[in-house]
Amino acid sequence: MTFHIITLFPEILEPYFHASILGRAEKKKVLKFDLINLRQFGEGRHKKVDDRPFGGGAGMVLMGEPILHAFNSIQVKDKKKTKVILFSAKGKEFNQKMAYDWSKRYKDIVIITGRYEGIDERVTKALRAEEISIGHYVLTDGDVAAMAVVSAVGRLVPGAINLESLEEETHWNLLLKKEKKISEGKGLEYPHYTRPEVLVYHKKKYAVPKVLLSGDHKKIKEWRKKVEH
Repeated sequence: MTFHIITLFPEILEPYFHASILGRAEKKKVLKFDLINLRQFGEGRHKKVDDRPFGGGAGMVLMGEPILHAFNSIQVKDKKKTKVILFSAKGKEFNQKMAYDWSKRYKDIVIITGRYEGIDERVTKALRAEEISIGHYVLTDGDVAAMAVVSAVGRLVPGAINLESLEEETHWNLLLKKEKKISEGKGLEYPHYTRPEVLVYHKKKYAVPKVLLSGDHKKIKEWRKKVEH
């Protein structure tokens, strides 16, 4: 899968994508990251990419034409297997089912990150982009949201991560049981503990539940099922 990301600050994204799980997946050629610097498509001598909004208002808005020119520079394998998204406070809230569906359905995902007061509304219509929100709060930019979406989708692409490590994690069990109806907010994984058996902090002791030290796998499985959220 290739992630094409239109951004004003590719230097923010580059270190994250080249590190850890995503970086290893890139080396294995499971994932590819195509960072498009919006400034290169800006207008005039100063490569202008933003302007004042019609009708007045505080702040500046990213202009449509530079974004559309940047989009036109992208080469995709199959338009039918390409997803275009941009971030908006009024967009559909991103969730695990969307991440799972996209990882199976698409070969290319184009992400348009915003800054300032947002993006010219006509970009959404011209590109038939889906507006996405990663939560009910406002960020300084869309680059953080892009990293979140790439992380959630990229790790589910076959070959990016050992699937055995996904089997008991948050939401995954429900996705495996039924792709038809996903009960959002349920299926959260059980608590995890590691050494030492007793953790001391500010003279207070925090012990690992005894059942996890018992060696009785049946009881451990029952306990984990019981404490799942």
